[in-house]
Amino acid sequence: MSAPAPIPPRVLTVAGSDSGGGAGIQADLKTMLALGTHGMSVLTAVTAQNSLGVQGAWELPADAVRAQYRSVVDDIGVQAVKTGMLSSAGLVDTVAELLAATGAPVVVDPVGVSKHGDALLAAEALDSVRTKLLPVATVATPNLDEVAQLTGVTVTDEPGMRRAAAKILAFGPRWVVIKGGHLPGEAVDLLTDGDEEHWLRAPRLDNRHTHGTGCTLASAIACGLARGHDVPTAVRNAKEYVTGAIRAGFALGGGIGPVDHGWRARTAR
Repeated sequence: MSAPAPIPPRVLTVAGSDSGGGAGIQADLKTMLALGTHGMSVLTAVTAQNSLGVQGAWELPADAVRAQYRSVVDDIGVQAVKTGMLSSAGLVDTVAELLAATGAPVVVDPVGVSKHGDALLAAEALDSVRTKLLPVATVATPNLDEVAQLTGVTVTDEPGMRRAAAKILAFGPRWVVIKGGHLPGEAVDLLTDGDEEHWLRAPRLDNRHTHGTGCTLASAIACGLARGHDVPTAVRNAKEYVTGAIRAGFALGGGIGPVDHGWRARTAR
């Protein structure tokens, strides 16, 4: 009689759906599978989305989000949670309340706009992100546009990333990753808790097909935390995974294609 299969680490994404499969829930679950965890999902919104942009978005009711979350967490349990598109103050408040009572590490990707510049978070929800969602985050992962939305700080260089990190940490997350991919030069991110600093650098890759990078990074960090890694190790490993996924990103449709979440499996063939 064979022994039962070991249970992989369980990671939950609370995010919107990307019908084109490059970002959102779809990117999160692909990342979780690629990194050897069991991915679960709470859907917050449905988008009509492709390589050219977002053509429509429909938010789910807070009761539906709460029911999905309780269904998964109360029965299956969870070892890390990642949040993405929450779209409204009501959803931010609902999810923050659920996370505060869960006790698992939380990675907050404060999604504000899509890769194509489409708004994915209502302006009136920003205060709820600052006062309710970020305080329950183990790690927050804003890009420079999201930093500007949340703090009013426009980052143009690496010293500006340090100032931005201090502003985000003042809202309450334990750690923050300021993603500097929009700056010229190397693709540099700053991870800090206000005391430790880790500058994570990677070569800038000549590939425009980068749809889903933010979702993928946050999900990869959550996978590391679910495995019991400390935050610097989880973020460092996630950066390595995302860099490989960007390198292997491919064209789909007529616009910006996705990163390749399965690049390691394809490389191993």
